[in-house]
Amino acid sequence: MTTVGNGLIGKSIPRIDGPSKTTGRAEYTADVKLEGMLSGRILRSPFAHARIKSIDTSKAKAVPGVHAVVTAADTFDDARYGRAIVDIPVLASDVVRYVGEQVAAVAADDEDIADRALQLIEVEYEELESVHDPEEAMTAAAPLLHPNVMNYQGLPKPLEAPSNNYTTFDWSQGDVEAGLAAADIVVENTFTTPRQHQGYMEPHSCVVDIDAGGRLHVWAGNKSPYPARRFLAIATGLEQDQIVLHPVTIGGDFGGKGSPLPIPIAHMLARATGRPVKIVFEYSEDLIAANPRHPAVIHMRTGVNRDGTIVAHDSIVIFDSGAYAGYKPGGHLGGAGAAAGPYKIPNGRVVEYQVYTNNVPCGYMRGPGEPQTMFAVESQIDCVARAIGMDPAEIRRKNLITGQEKDTIGRSYNEARSVETVEAAIGAAGYTTDVRVEGSVHTAQGLATGERAQAGGETHASVTLNEDGSAVVHTTVFEQGTGSYTVFQQLAADGLGLPLDQVTVEVWDTDSAPFDSGIGGARVTRMGSIAIHDALEHTKDELFKITSELLGWPDDKLAVSGHLVTRSDTGESEDWRTIIKRTGDPIVGQGETKDNSANPWTSFTTQIAEVAVDTETGQVRLLKLTTAHDIGTVLNPVGFYGQINGGAVQGIGYGLTEELILDHGHVQTTSFADYKLPSIADIPELRTVLLEPTTGIGPYNVKGIGEHSNAQTAPAIANAVEAAVGVRIRDLPVTAEKVFRALHG
Repeated sequence: MTTVGNGLIGKSIPRIDGPSKTTGRAEYTADVKLEGMLSGRILRSPFAHARIKSIDTSKAKAVPGVHAVVTAADTFDDARYGRAIVDIPVLASDVVRYVGEQVAAVAADDEDIADRALQLIEVEYEELESVHDPEEAMTAAAPLLHPNVMNYQGLPKPLEAPSNNYTTFDWSQGDVEAGLAAADIVVENTFTTPRQHQGYMEPHSCVVDIDAGGRLHVWAGNKSPYPARRFLAIATGLEQDQIVLHPVTIGGDFGGKGSPLPIPIAHMLARATGRPVKIVFEYSEDLIAANPRHPAVIHMRTGVNRDGTIVAHDSIVIFDSGAYAGYKPGGHLGGAGAAAGPYKIPNGRVVEYQVYTNNVPCGYMRGPGEPQTMFAVESQIDCVARAIGMDPAEIRRKNLITGQEKDTIGRSYNEARSVETVEAAIGAAGYTTDVRVEGSVHTAQGLATGERAQAGGETHASVTLNEDGSAVVHTTVFEQGTGSYTVFQQLAADGLGLPLDQVTVEVWDTDSAPFDSGIGGARVTRMGSIAIHDALEHTKDELFKITSELLGWPDDKLAVSGHLVTRSDTGESEDWRTIIKRTGDPIVGQGETKDNSANPWTSFTTQIAEVAVDTETGQVRLLKLTTAHDIGTVLNPVGFYGQINGGAVQGIGYGLTEELILDHGHVQTTSFADYKLPSIADIPELRTVLLEPTTGIGPYNVKGIGEHSNAQTAPAIANAVEAAVGVRIRDLPVTAEKVFRALHG
């Protein structure tokens, strides 16, 4: 059985969702309208840590137009949720642990009435000692924020005693202390990284309705609907089959849209009123109480010989989890392992600590754990190179893993094209260690490199052939704006030899398929392409079987191209629309993939930043950013480049401008007037170079790209700044104030 494709794979295909989004026809959660729907609003804690002594809702309930006011007393005992660790209360019952924690909620005829009612809820608090520094939180003197932590479901590892350090992970090989002792030079540094908000345009929102049979229906911009159904069941006391999530357009994600946030509260309000409820966060709520990227403190020691051979590397990575851990699917950040770097260091160790504090709870953001640790290790490698007087590019050439060599913590891949990626970036950027000086402005380049393998998981798909000649791809993926549906349409159209406009993509709700792991870990192309291919093959098998039965043709001699089924032995053809018309039923093939094994393929990225630094003011201007990628098959180039450029822009924000600033737990950057996302004025010339495609995963030999371009940008910028003016900024973002203080003492 062969398929004659029509050359769509590898072509830049316009987005299938482009017309609906640009014309306003796409339906987001806020657009969902149900009969009798009420507006929900949430009362939040003003304290970082306090005991709730009493809550009086009587005045709020008396406001005309208010239909319900709920507190923790209105749900079942200890109602909590979590993507792995179940530690987040639906509503705080006895203690609040961060500024912005959800305490009570109101359902009213409109948001204005609900807001007036919130102001009338009287909460008496007893303020408690709080802790905001993760290293301080790890000490015996710090207040214990979760005395019952040992009883929480989903802890990655059992605890010996209650602790704010709720989990520890470590990766190692060799003997680090012996390696450091034997090295000619040991370089030690501490790096810190800030909280970064994902910066999606659509704030968290949901619509919930309870039908006559008691089933909970949910519309929400959630990229992981099947896992969400599981933790909604925990939070609401319902069985999973009593909950259905319906697909809506998701207005951006970048890791932040996998948690339920307002959904359990909206369920409480719908249950109390018997009416549908919509909750839409104000963006200030998203900034103070969603789940931003973790800040980190990273201690590093690296031993190197004078010839540039790195012999030992030790990293301690401390993540500030904030008040809760439940926003992380694994309970911790596996990206901490990237603190070892993609280097062949014989003695290596990374220890990760996840620590509770009284700060906003943190979750996933594009490459969780990796931008933090890659900033540290790639800054550290430059520091090591300077300590022995070696070109930063040369020390990487000498120590990067190649082929199937093991890295610092014992990982290896089928093919490691590390040095090739470095060389591609160097060639495209015209890399040099020279510094150009024009008055007070110094211009130089900095380099950083790293790798990332895609995650696995489970996904399902089907392909349906209809009598009118159209084909429909069904998928379990709730796409968040990355162009996955376009790729699915492209693969199906190419596999069947059909024009694009005859292939549509439809999304199943959670009633229609067994499971999907959700979007994250750059897994969608890896998993989705395999499921689509599997569905195509089963669809063709079914088509050939029916054709054989109707026409007496041998099914092992058949192929499909466009609307024709053709015999390879005689050249005879039949239009499959006629075949379907004769049977009266569409032809459907199901496809799936289930693969949680470690990915044997990884993708390298090298970035080179060129900066101009004013020594009088400390101002840093990013002039150029070159990014080189080790790739598999590129299915849709325009979407592929879009992912690279988008990730690079987020990396620029991380490196230069973005920081969710807290003062004793109070978020200070409560709007985008204060939280500085990069604008078009901040974006430099972007150069992208792709290595020739190599072997990858699945029938199309793909590799991921979604999370690959945002982790090297910040260290490349910091390295370029030091190359330009000789000061090392170890604390992101690299602001003019920090550079000025470093230059002028």
